[in-house]
Parts: sequence; structure tokens; C-alpha cells
Amino acid sequence: MSEFSFSDHSHRRFNPLTQTWVLCSPHRAKRPWLGQVEEAANEQRPAYDPQCYLCPGNRRATGAQNAQYSSTYVFPNDYAAVHAAQPDCTRAALAQVAGTQAIGELFRVESTLGQCKVLCFSPRHDLTLPELSVDEISAVVRAWQQIYTSLSEDPDIRYVQLFENKGAMMGCSNPHPHGQVWALSDVPSEPAKEIASLLAYRQAHAEPDACLLCSYVAAELANAHAPPTNRVVLQNDSFVVLVPFWAVWPFETMIVAKTHVANVSQLDTQQVRDLAAAMQALTIRYDNLFQCSFPYSMGLHQSPTATHPDAGCCHLHLHFYPPLLRSATVRKFLVGFEMMAEPQRDLTAEQAAARLRAQDPIHYKSHAT
Repeated sequence: MSEFSFSDHSHRRFNPLTQTWVLCSPHRAKRPWLGQVEEAANEQRPAYDPQCYLCPGNRRATGAQNAQYSSTYVFPNDYAAVHAAQPDCTRAALAQVAGTQAIGELFRVESTLGQCKVLCFSPRHDLTLPELSVDEISAVVRAWQQIYTSLSEDPDIRYVQLFENKGAMMGCSNPHPHGQVWALSDVPSEPAKEIASLLAYRQAHAEPDACLLCSYVAAELANAHAPPTNRVVLQNDSFVVLVPFWAVWPFETMIVAKTHVANVSQLDTQQVRDLAAAMQALTIRYDNLFQCSFPYSMGLHQSPTATHPDAGCCHLHLHFYPPLLRSATVRKFLVGFEMMAEPQRDLTAEQAAARLRAQDPIHYKSHAT
């Protein structure tokens, strides 16, 4: 029998951040595809759309009017997922939907409070993040800093999630370049799993400042010197962009701070610019991969708030989860085995990183002008 090959043989990879596994089946990339084909995201849009609820000066669906903004613009989400005030969910209220059997053991509810905001990245309706300049993306990062710092001062807020859904394929309801902020009274499940792993790693090591992601970044930078182990896509002085060893989505990436930074508010001026440059460089490569406006969901994981008791063990990083698999029109689905058992991927992390590294650092639209 031939030797084991990570490019041909199935195997499972462990994610130490979430304590979960992913099944890798690289040989399945060769299978023919007769499944669903999406419409390629190459829509041409005007710089200003009078019907867009996010363009400067326009009225939104609720009647509120946007400012005539010229950079970033933040406003409360008109259709927020959570609210700052609402009645508490009492045991009597829970009984209305759960009955009276096993309340507190099998039927549990927590009332959730919070705030939701929208952050427009640019007044231009026709641009996306990879088409913005580093200065313009730096303004987005500074807006994140201001929003995060302000919400961290609210005693009712215990978690701040900054994120972007890009593209209709990822459920984005408006193509105008924007992200969202959801601030909650409790830490949600996914970041809670990561924080638990970061705490456990620190407790398992003798050094008081031991950090799982600091160690992981150091290992991946060392691995980058040999092609078979290179999962780094690009890097600058402050951040490294890599395809994580345990990636689930075909071209999933992380942007990780090279030094131990707990949250976005701690970034200095140069680090803000370096993060903006890393975001631009990565998303340009995404768009160039299939010559389309590459969809993804992206979000920051960091200390839940600046004052959270576990902030010291947290390490700022961004997750990018793009769905495209083979082309601009063929996406990955998390179904079947992945819903019933565990996630599975075809392309290996090393293959995905190599393909992203090979992309032109100049946006494909720039070559057409």
C-alpha cells in the first residue's frame, strides 16, 4: 500500500479554538458537479442609487433620513435583532410555551437585551471592501474602534460582534458596502467556545501569558518556509492572513494579530493601517480567484468587551467564511453528514492557501480600465 497523502486520503483535523473536528476528503474534489449553479456576482451598480436605503441623503424604509455622509456612517439598525429594553421572561411566561414539566432542566429561556447598528463603509453604492483604498478601510477600522469602545462602557452590554455579510449568497439584503454591529447582554455560543479554549490553554501552560493564538501564529509563520506546510496567504508587520489548518469552508481564512492584542480598540495607528491593508489584500485575492465579487461572511473575534474579566486571554482575529467552491457559480453546502455528524471539506487548507497566494495582488477590475 502507498504512503498516506494529505492530498489524496481522507482524514480529520482538530480545531483547538472550538474543540471540534472537520473531515477532509481531498479526493472528492475530482467528482463531477451536476448540482445547483448560482448566478455569478458581477452586477454593475451606480455610484449612487436613489432607491437604496443606505446611500447618503436617502430615506430608509422607516422614514428616517441618512446624513449626507462622505466617509463611514453609523446608525441604529431599523430592524434590530435585539432591543435595549423589554420585559423579563418569567417562569410564568415560559410556561406558556414550555408547559410546566421540567422547566429549568429541559426548557430554559434567557431574556436577551442589546443594541444593533449598521456601519456603512463608504458613500459609494458601487464599491465593495476590496475596491476601497487602504485609507478608506482604515476609516472602517477606526469606526469599529469607536463603536466597540462606546458599547463596552454600557453596563448592560457584555458582548460586541462586528461583522459583514457580503453578497446575496450570504444573505446580504442590500449591496451597498456595509457591516453590522450586534451588542448583547450575554456572550454567544461560538465566541464562548473560543474563550473557553483560550482560557484552558493558558491554564495548561506554566507561563501566565500563554496564548493559543500566539503559539499558533508562531507555528504557522515557521511552517510557511516549506511549501507542503505553508498555509500563510500574506502578511505584514502586524497581521498574518492564513487558511487555518482546520478550515471548514473551501477558502476560509483568518486574519490574526502577530502580537497579543485583546481587541480592536487596542490597535495603534500603524496596526489600524496594517489591518486595513491585510483586509484589502485578502479580499482582492478573493475577487480575483473567480473574477467576481466574492461573497463571504466576516467577523471579528476578540474580548467580548474591553472590560470583560477574560479580556486578557483573548487574541484579536477575524474570520472570513466564503461559500464558493469550484467557480463563481458553484458553492459549498453544509448539509447531510455535515449537519448530522461534523463538517467536511474537499480542498485541503494547503491547496486553498496556495491558490490564494497565486492570485494577482491587483484587483481584476483595475486591469480592465
